[in-house]
Amino acid sequence: MNKDIVEGKWKQLKGEAQKQWGKLTDDDFDKIAGQRAKFAGKVQSLYGKSKEEAEKEFDSFCKRHNC
Repeated sequence: MNKDIVEGKWKQLKGEAQKQWGKLTDDDFDKIAGQRAKFAGKVQSLYGKSKEEAEKEFDSFCKRHNC
């Protein structure tokens, strides 16, 4: 996964991401801006997942959406 591609496409992907992670707010998504580490931290705190689980979810999402 190319980090620059993910960050560049994040605004386009935001709607799909909001469907999957409904507890994240628009502000959360804006702060995450396609950055894996920020995403993992926020998902950990809101969903009670481990860092590894959150990163896997992010990677899986990106794979499905060609990020």
